[in-house]
Amino acid sequence: MLSDNARGALLMMAGMAAFTLSDSFMKLLGQELPMFQTLVWRGLAVSAVLGLWAWRAGAFRVVLTGHDRRLIVLRALFDTASVWFFLQALYHTPIANLTAIMQALPLTVTLGAALFLGEAVGWKRLAAIGVGFLGVLLIVRPEAGGFDVYALYALICVVVVTARDLLTRRMTKAIPSLLVALVNAVFVTVFGAVGMLSETVQLPSPQAALLLCGTSLAIVGGYLMTVMAVRTGELAVVTPFRYVGLIWALIVGFFLFREWPDMLTQLGAGLIVATGLFTFYRERVTARKARARALR
Repeated sequence: MLSDNARGALLMMAGMAAFTLSDSFMKLLGQELPMFQTLVWRGLAVSAVLGLWAWRAGAFRVVLTGHDRRLIVLRALFDTASVWFFLQALYHTPIANLTAIMQALPLTVTLGAALFLGEAVGWKRLAAIGVGFLGVLLIVRPEAGGFDVYALYALICVVVVTARDLLTRRMTKAIPSLLVALVNAVFVTVFGAVGMLSETVQLPSPQAALLLCGTSLAIVGGYLMTVMAVRTGELAVVTPFRYVGLIWALIVGFFLFREWPDMLTQLGAGLIVATGLFTFYRERVTARKARARALR
């Protein structure tokens, strides 16, 4: 029989696979449908599922303060902006490269928490963050001809998602995660509906409809499995398995898009993952020492 930590790890790996599938379907849809219409169709499906899920979980009965509402709306705005930058990069960048760049998020969030939230970050974690940023530079290579506006969009996406996650840290625990996810989905759907005004409306082809169903199911499944993962296993054990998403992206990129990163990109990705794991390890050590001091 599997332990809770083993089940949590498997759920996290499955969740990362689902998110990678969702991104892959969106990349394929970029060849079939205009982007804003894709966001509307997917957003309607995701919002309906999350809305029903939140209603059944009683998320709408939670009384929120004005401060919480402002944080939820502001987070949704940042999340909507990140979707636009991410999709622009996804449509024009190898999926493994983009996924590798996004793996820098634990590093940027750690740095942002130190700068803006006053969280303590020692020199070892700061050094790891610096090495991780070097890994990002190896992937985007600003001095090389391969650096273009879409690589810049990927970097902007990291910054925007970092701001979104820092806002999340300021939310009270009373705010249901399902409610936050639903508000995000609604904001992205509305954003897509406004953007549709600049596009020629077309009905999805049968192939596009299948891809839309696939990306909608995958993104909801990914959210469900990652939530189940952190609730099933210990956070310290389960969280590092998020990096498996890079492996899934390599597999999907190779078999679906015939993409494979070069050696420098692989080295950069390795540096990002290694420093991210080290940073997470140092956070565990710091938390353990803090608990030990509290017990004295």
